[in-house]
Amino acid sequence: MRQKDADGLPTRYENEESFDPALGQPRGVLLRPPPAAGRFRHARLSAAPELAAWIDHYWMVSWDLRGCEPRLVESLPHPNVHVVFEKPESSAWGISTCKFSRTLEDKAHVFGVKFTPGGFFPFFGKPVSSLADRSVPIEEVFGREVRELERAILATEDAEVMNTAADAFLLERKPQPDEKADLARQMVERILREPDILAVDDLAERSGISVRGMQRLFSQYVGVSPKWVIRRYRLHELLEQMHSGKRLDWAQLAVGLGYFDQAHLINDFRSITGYAPTEYPGLEMAKDNGAVKRV
Repeated sequence: MRQKDADGLPTRYENEESFDPALGQPRGVLLRPPPAAGRFRHARLSAAPELAAWIDHYWMVSWDLRGCEPRLVESLPHPNVHVVFEKPESSAWGISTCKFSRTLEDKAHVFGVKFTPGGFFPFFGKPVSSLADRSVPIEEVFGREVRELERAILATEDAEVMNTAADAFLLERKPQPDEKADLARQMVERILREPDILAVDDLAERSGISVRGMQRLFSQYVGVSPKWVIRRYRLHELLEQMHSGKRLDWAQLAVGLGYFDQAHLINDFRSITGYAPTEYPGLEMAKDNGAVKRV
């Protein structure tokens, strides 16, 4: 039973998660433990199969923090562009090259479209690297017609209704097939799937594409360099080990993850998360449940 105060507001932390089984478990990593109170809902939904080359999935997050302290949310970015519908302004967000941070307060919801790596370029028509660490209004991508979709999404908290509206809008604007977009997606998936890829040279050798060609492809279609993607996913592996509760040999980890030495690994960890390993607040979650919290 939900615990509420006399005004019907939550007095403890409640989290409801739902996702389409076809999508599998989320892969994102939250960097902070949950708050003491507040109500949250996180849903992940599949896009229409005809959009699979461009859309990874949809997501919806709602929260009720009325009467609670604002919550700082921090997570590690993936190499994906997101179009986010929310008040007061909906935006297309390029890849954040460091941790993503946002403060949640009051009561609200947002709906997002997560594009596949490489899948945003056919809609945008410009190098995706031009969006790194910044956002643009959704009209710059989809024109004024997107405001009708925005109104439909913000008028409801029903994730299925949002899903249907987003499918209809994007199916009407489905791009022509793009071999380079497909290749960019395959390269990112390969980096994730093969943890022994530790350098751009490794990826270039296995794919048969020159280092320079790989860099151009990633700049135009993915939005960040192949080196950044490799670092991002190897850091994910490091966080998995940190949350395992095992005693870590940092020098050995550094070598295994492709770093010059322990200091290089620690500096990289700080540059992306904003914390030294000993300051990392996510370790509190490991003490609580022994696992990485995914989003």
